[in-house]
Amino acid sequence: MHWLLSLDVALFHFINSAISNPFFDWLMPVLSGRGVPWLPAVLVAVPAILMFGSTRLKICVLLMVLVVALGDPLVIGAVKNAVARPRPCLALNEVVARLGCTTSGSMPSAHAANWFALATVAYLFYRRSGKYLYPLAAGVAFSRVYCGVHYPSDVTVGAILGAGYAIALVVTVQGLWSTLGQRIFPAWQERLPNLVNPLPVPKPEPGRRNAEIEWVRLGYVVIALALLGRWFYLGSGLIGLSQDEAYQWLWSKHLALSFYSKPPGIALIQWAGTALFGDTDFGVRCGSPLFAAILSVLVLRFLAREVGGRAAFCLLGITFAVPLLTVGSILMTIDPPLVLCWMWAVVAGWRAVQADGRTRDWLVVGLALGLGFLCKYTAMLQIICWLVFFALQPSARIHLKKAGPWLGLLVFGVCTLPVLLWNAQHGWITIFHVAGDAGLLNHNAAPASLPEQLARSLNYFLEFTGAEFGLLNPFFFLAILGAMWAAWQRRREKPLWLFLLCLSAPVLLGHWLFAFHSRVQPNWIAAAVPPLLCLMVVVGSESRHHWKPWLAAAMLTGIIASAFMHDSDLLKHVAAKLPGDKDPSHRVRGWRETAQLVEAERIQWDTNAFIIADHYGTTGLYSFYSPTARQAVQTHTPLVYCIDTDKPINQFFFWDDYNYREHRHGENALFVVRLEPYPLEQGWLKKWLRHEEIHYRDIPAPQPVSERIASQFESVTNLGVREITLPDHRVFQRVQLFGCCHLK
Repeated sequence: MHWLLSLDVALFHFINSAISNPFFDWLMPVLSGRGVPWLPAVLVAVPAILMFGSTRLKICVLLMVLVVALGDPLVIGAVKNAVARPRPCLALNEVVARLGCTTSGSMPSAHAANWFALATVAYLFYRRSGKYLYPLAAGVAFSRVYCGVHYPSDVTVGAILGAGYAIALVVTVQGLWSTLGQRIFPAWQERLPNLVNPLPVPKPEPGRRNAEIEWVRLGYVVIALALLGRWFYLGSGLIGLSQDEAYQWLWSKHLALSFYSKPPGIALIQWAGTALFGDTDFGVRCGSPLFAAILSVLVLRFLAREVGGRAAFCLLGITFAVPLLTVGSILMTIDPPLVLCWMWAVVAGWRAVQADGRTRDWLVVGLALGLGFLCKYTAMLQIICWLVFFALQPSARIHLKKAGPWLGLLVFGVCTLPVLLWNAQHGWITIFHVAGDAGLLNHNAAPASLPEQLARSLNYFLEFTGAEFGLLNPFFFLAILGAMWAAWQRRREKPLWLFLLCLSAPVLLGHWLFAFHSRVQPNWIAAAVPPLLCLMVVVGSESRHHWKPWLAAAMLTGIIASAFMHDSDLLKHVAAKLPGDKDPSHRVRGWRETAQLVEAERIQWDTNAFIIADHYGTTGLYSFYSPTARQAVQTHTPLVYCIDTDKPINQFFFWDDYNYREHRHGENALFVVRLEPYPLEQGWLKKWLRHEEIHYRDIPAPQPVSERIASQFESVTNLGVREITLPDHRVFQRVQLFGCCHLK
């Protein structure tokens, strides 16, 4: 065995240094991926092929994507962790590390495995591709040794494994298609019995088999895979909780009829998730992918029944290309359950307004709206939507003479009782809070001149429009506007079009107009997005225009945006990594490290000290990510508090155990202030695109402690600013610490 290792090392040195030459010094890093935009090319090519390619090419590409997505983490990653062989640059001397040196395992080579797996899948479908792809895969494998990151045995084993599990995947998929395909997709299986080498089989006679149902079944498969993929993504720990998620996690430990700013639904959802999976990121967020899956099934079945299976599957694919829905399928905020309940009410409502609509359909509408209200107050807007619908559709007004709509409204009213009871006990504080968020209670705002008011209104309007243009996908945003106009024009002859228009457009248009008055958050219209997309697909399915190129561009744009939203580090394949402050994921990254740093500073300052945060969101994050603080939450003796106030501005005002002035008298504390990002130098975007180093324009001086904290303690010491960096050395969070002695 020793002679094999010696031969491996000797061959490595020969390739890495003995045959070194200027041409290889340029070519081999390129073959290893440096400077080659592989990811953007893949993100462009795969959707284009799936949209316009032949059936055989589509299957080949899907299996190529699948073989890398499964083989890299499940096979190569598992073997790397088991073998744990150090890289040559770590184990040997005189290594020419042309691509730097990493600490990840060396055996086997993922590059070699992936490329040989891709080449093998392509070869099984297209024999001629082997003349080009296998030499390319061998070149990539050779480049890994030449660049000093792998031994020859690493790439050899990687190539064998990659080709092996590629063959296994294709054989397994073909076997499943031959057996399960006959049961689930009989019409498609008859037309395509052999995936690898499809023979020209005549199409079945019209009416022989209903292929529309097979699109629905395929939709179920996609939904199940998406659910598992999202759960796996959440379990990977790539991103952490946001401030609102951590704050509402604390609500789940103090269940009540309602809360200061939100109904009780989100607290109950997080309570259920953490009861099943513990106080973990996955436990907090596990419900969001589940709600997205249920919503997808609901919409898929609704459109399949009303329009057709192919159109329904098309809408399912569109949901993966709408950034607003993509975010809602990951983050556990109040929007995912609201969106689900809103669409549930829409589907049940369409059944209810038919001539044979039943009372139980109206009861479902009321229940769906009531549950939506218990998650977010926006659910009440659907009542306005219903009024608009009844006003525009005379034939539907006959239902107002029946008991159904009124019983549904009664069910909705019953669901609002917990919120009403809690607010009656607390001075109707939620009404003032919501009105303040909407900009209706700016009594202390300085009066502005007419030009200033116009400029501010225009700025709010353009800000909201730009946000929706991006979050709804620019192509779909324009298509939605076109569908709304078409539905309005044909409102008398297309009842379904009018119904979907009325149950969605008032929310979008109402917020759009309100943006002239106050700043409107882009997620406030989230509930209207699924019915708007349904309207877009329903109108598009009857359009005579050739919309396939438009759909392809929209899907491509949305999938690329969604990929970067799930993992912003993918941007490094396009340009250098973004500065931490500008990274789109900085709001959900770095908080675990920040909480650990704050805990360490607390112990260093005073082992018995408690922590005061300057914001309700950071209070939740420090409580969640500090094991000591998280355990203290369970016993209702918190270690982390939010700075107190004289009037209610967050939920902590109503919890006695968070009144640190009463329970922590005479003790020391660590006051933590989150700092805003430092301003970057002018032209930083161009430097980022050019892979140049970016600097801050100026570093502001540390700010003094707040007067409130200074008045609550006998003395306060500025302990300085701390920067929280991730392993790639980017600064993601900044905090300023103050040591506070003897609470008065």
